[in-house]
Amino acid sequence: MNTTSSKRAMKGESLLASIRDFTAIDIETTGFDPEYDEIIELAAIRYRNGVAAESFQSLVKPNYPIDDFVEELTGITNQMLESAPSIEDILPAYTLFLADDVLVGHNINFDINFIYDACCNIGIAPIGNDFIDTMRIARRLYKDWPNHKLDTMVSKLGFPPRDMHRGTGDAELSADCYLAMINHSDFNQAVASARSSSRSVRAKDIISHENTKNIDSPLYGQVCVFTGALESFTRREAMQLVADIGGICGDGVTKKTNFLILGNNDYCKSIKDGKSSKQKKAEKLILEGADLKIISESVFLDMLESFEPDPIERKRL
Repeated sequence: MNTTSSKRAMKGESLLASIRDFTAIDIETTGFDPEYDEIIELAAIRYRNGVAAESFQSLVKPNYPIDDFVEELTGITNQMLESAPSIEDILPAYTLFLADDVLVGHNINFDINFIYDACCNIGIAPIGNDFIDTMRIARRLYKDWPNHKLDTMVSKLGFPPRDMHRGTGDAELSADCYLAMINHSDFNQAVASARSSSRSVRAKDIISHENTKNIDSPLYGQVCVFTGALESFTRREAMQLVADIGGICGDGVTKKTNFLILGNNDYCKSIKDGKSSKQKKAEKLILEGADLKIISESVFLDMLESFEPDPIERKRL
């Protein structure tokens, strides 16, 4: 049984930085959940001064056969995996290759979490490398794009499309996109904006403004939790609006939660079956009789309008 940690105390920090010495990574897995799914490919490319210098790639033999969907998506077959090393045999060499480099990848939290938990499961020190998420930067730099999937970025930035979801190819494309973005004239402005509106904000960081509470608001006195990427606000801005109305912000879904507000998960590959872990927990609590409602961002906006005539305009002030 896997021993996934929800805290990952030694996990590195998510950076917003322009560097040219880094290691681009990508992994392929049997699914989306580190607790139940397995790594089937590890890949990494070391860059020095923006140029690929060394690479690491290995298939990984899983404990169970992979299904047809994974085979079609990646081109990796059960036959190819039969002679591959186990995660116990190959992961120490992979983490040694990563050394203490800053890691670059697309939606890299997915990869980092899988690798971190796999290290814990086989009894070696978990990786603590700081990392840079190309999707996080792209969301700020290219706000008018329909989404920020890797395939969209590759197309928009003029790189050749990928044929399969494979580790080395995806790591290289992530590095190409990152190097293109740090050369963009608006990069510094975009990451400065992202730094000031980090989604890592916690409920305890939000302090309501005086004389703004509205007892008539449907959010007054209600515990609100957010999941996914919001389109109209940063996470901090949305939580501040809840607090100012007189609502209560929460970090996780509990029996005390009244509203779970869903952001846009369309381009987040760590979401399984279109539902985040918060949404699944909320659904479970609702079935158990909890006074909890799951609402979309648009419904949340409608609720805000009963208090603030133009909350979107307010956040720009």
